[in-house]
Amino acid sequence: MSASHLRLLSISAVIALAASCGDALAQKKYDTGATDTEIKLGNIVPYSGPASAYGAVGRAQAAYFKMINDQGGINGRKINYISYDDAYSPPKAVEQTRKLVESDEVLLMFSALGTPSNTAIHKYLNTKKVPQLFLATGATKWADPKNFPWTMGWLPSYQSEGRIYAKYLLKEKPGARIGVLYQNDDFGKDYLKGVKDGLGDKAASIAIEESYELTEPTVDSHIVKMKSINPDIVIIFATPKFAAQSIKKIAELGWKPTMIVPGVSVSIGQVLRPAGFENAQGLLSAHYSKDATDPQWKDDPGMKAYKEFLAKYIPDANPADSSLMSGYNIAETMTILLKQCGDNLTRENIMKQAANLKDIQQSTLLPGVKVNTSPTDFSPIEQMQLMRFEGENWKLFGEVITGELGGGER
Repeated sequence: MSASHLRLLSISAVIALAASCGDALAQKKYDTGATDTEIKLGNIVPYSGPASAYGAVGRAQAAYFKMINDQGGINGRKINYISYDDAYSPPKAVEQTRKLVESDEVLLMFSALGTPSNTAIHKYLNTKKVPQLFLATGATKWADPKNFPWTMGWLPSYQSEGRIYAKYLLKEKPGARIGVLYQNDDFGKDYLKGVKDGLGDKAASIAIEESYELTEPTVDSHIVKMKSINPDIVIIFATPKFAAQSIKKIAELGWKPTMIVPGVSVSIGQVLRPAGFENAQGLLSAHYSKDATDPQWKDDPGMKAYKEFLAKYIPDANPADSSLMSGYNIAETMTILLKQCGDNLTRENIMKQAANLKDIQQSTLLPGVKVNTSPTDFSPIEQMQLMRFEGENWKLFGEVITGELGGGER
């Protein structure tokens, strides 16, 4: 072979090598917080303070990602889940989020918990163009892709849930007088608005709206005030600690209204056992995921996997704590999303893929409750099913219902 031929072959080989390297590089795209071996997720959750019961959400997520890492990670990358305590305090939430973004250099903020905390960091993250994904709060404002394209919730919105309760009351107890206890912040006000919207011109049946502050040690005085009005229905839009107090105080007063608590406060371990099972009989709520204490799921493959997960990764956990299930479910959605992103782990692509989740039936969501998003719909879950507390367990009844305006049973 001539020297000229050798030179041509060498040049061709270099060009081919360069092209193949270029293709390889083009296939992998990263932003801060992602590499060939790691994906950094930032999180804040109240491990202390008035909403510390929700700390179980963070514990479950840390354990879930450890399980994923033990299985080899996501597309070969290990999850580095960095979770800090914000004590359910907005100033602390800002401090910890800035640390995660600017010092720890996470790829995104994942499942930050609580409406007040997320409100405090909402504009900051959108200005920085850092994804604020799958928030552990159902405030309606998280589904606003036009004004906040870097933020997406996860839970059914509080307003949607409020409308579900209103639909039930209009159908089953149309003449009842209603009392509402609510937390005096976006969390409680969102729920209250949902109920009023759902009741429509029947909203006048709300005989008393009583708010409490998160800093109060007890809501007993508010319950006493509500009893003086004596509504037939008492809706308790409160976080776990205050929901348990409310149920217990109502029983102590010898009062027997129909009670409703929100889906965020249905934990048997954190709410109903402290309140007293005997005091919670007939309590109503709605939910979107399976209950680990419900015998109907004992042979369900998803529930079996969940209980095996708890036994191995959180052996001291109480399966009755629904906050653990919430953390597990949200972490599963994030895992599905990151797998869908492949090797393009830019913040822009993460949001693009987050807005393209289609008919995902996760392992421990109720049958018929599916994760769906689009570029104009940033509400992953929009269906729930009503349930009643009987004995020591919740019992589902009726059909899966959408809480959207104009929506019904599905």
